[in-house]
Amino acid sequence: MGSKEEFFKHIEEGYSTKGDFIVMGAAMLEEEAVTNALVKIPLKTLNRHGLIAGATGTGKTKTLQVLAENLSDKGIPVLLMDLKGDLSGLAQPSPGHPKIDERHAKIGIPFEAKSFPVEILSLSEQDGVKMRATVSEFGPTLLSRILDLTETQEGIVAVIFKYCDDNKLPLLDLKDFKKVLQYATGAGKKEFTKDYGRISTSSTGTILRKIIELEQQGADLFFGEKSFEVDDLTRIDENGRGYINILRLTDIQDRPKLFSTFMLSLLAEIYAEFPEQGDSDRPELILFIDEAHLIFKEASKALLDQIESIVKLIRSKGIGLYFVTQNPTDVPNEVLAQLGLKVQHALRAFTARDRKAIKLTAENYPESKFYDTKEVLTSLGIGEALISALDEKGRPTPLAATLLRAPMSRMDILTDNELTDVIKKSSLVKKYGEVIDRESAYEILNEKIEKAEALAEKERAKPQSRRTSTRTSTRQNPVIKVLTSATFIRGVLGVLKKVMR
Repeated sequence: MGSKEEFFKHIEEGYSTKGDFIVMGAAMLEEEAVTNALVKIPLKTLNRHGLIAGATGTGKTKTLQVLAENLSDKGIPVLLMDLKGDLSGLAQPSPGHPKIDERHAKIGIPFEAKSFPVEILSLSEQDGVKMRATVSEFGPTLLSRILDLTETQEGIVAVIFKYCDDNKLPLLDLKDFKKVLQYATGAGKKEFTKDYGRISTSSTGTILRKIIELEQQGADLFFGEKSFEVDDLTRIDENGRGYINILRLTDIQDRPKLFSTFMLSLLAEIYAEFPEQGDSDRPELILFIDEAHLIFKEASKALLDQIESIVKLIRSKGIGLYFVTQNPTDVPNEVLAQLGLKVQHALRAFTARDRKAIKLTAENYPESKFYDTKEVLTSLGIGEALISALDEKGRPTPLAATLLRAPMSRMDILTDNELTDVIKKSSLVKKYGEVIDRESAYEILNEKIEKAEALAEKERAKPQSRRTSTRTSTRQNPVIKVLTSATFIRGVLGVLKKVMR
């Protein structure tokens, strides 16, 4: 291990930055913070994505809170996925505490309590700004990925979307899509076969069952109008601070398919709408995905490929993605390889599997002559973490066991009254509060089917009257009936036969 002076110089040089930055805390040597050995993250590299990991109770949520606060202060908007419901305190200032002052004295920076501009969002029936998207905006490829369809079934979904485009049928919600699917193998079978080829009823049945499964997880609340405009995530308040958008997901923790559906839809929409930013000095928007393992838990190979592609490409739009989870191994290696900032809280070695995970985690960090990484990973205290970032030139910074700064906002949730006040003040609640159910594929096809049935009924009535008329005419000519009967013909032939003999 090196000396304290050598270590201070090592950290100071490794974390020096010419542009703007965020201070995470002070580096530690031999479990003691080295005052003013500040661990700084350049704003320029925050769109390179990141990871916050660690065992339960080690301080991951508070680290997320610190990052969100400091980004907001720098005028950078943030979106937080709040699955546990413990991030709303960002709207109120910290009450302060002597231990916080003591921590900041060790770090070498003053503590300031403050609140931040907060917007409460919702995917479900909870209060807040409703986030919705139409099926058309979702698109056939993404919908097929979410439903985990085969290549043949994906083709059918693409045909359904093409039919709706050709016939100007708006696909707004899931009932629209289900109606077109049923129409394709029912009343509209001839029309589909003529213009798009035959569609298998067994394939449409499978797709329908998967959509119903998605509905049971609450997706019918997500699909519809009015569609959320992603530009509303990038608002700045009157003081030049970025809004912290908190998406409350406490009631969908057990519905990972809905969560991953929303996440992919949102990322795809952001990628489509945001302009290319190139090598910018600051990100446009940062997204924190808490309990990130829920995205990857039930994801198919196709879905993982989609996530990996978005992670790689979205950086050029100035968007940073930060995954928050208990263990880095929860995140696929393909995604983990794309992450620039890693904040690793303590891991626990209770089982052989835990020890293996610690060994793998340690190998993901740069080597340091000041630390035994595997040992540090199990000895970190609450509010301490190993940090590895990228400098302004994209090079890894020195590994630093860090005493993290405290959040400036309340480290607790809002009361019901406080939460109601925040929601009441929101201009977006009014904008997205109304549920719109305009005429779409469901209503148009129902009307079409009704007209077709009425026409068919008329056609059935016409030929029936003709047949009655014909039969009456036959009964009025009994001679013709006798002369053409089989019995009469056989009798005539018998007589002729005898005459000829």
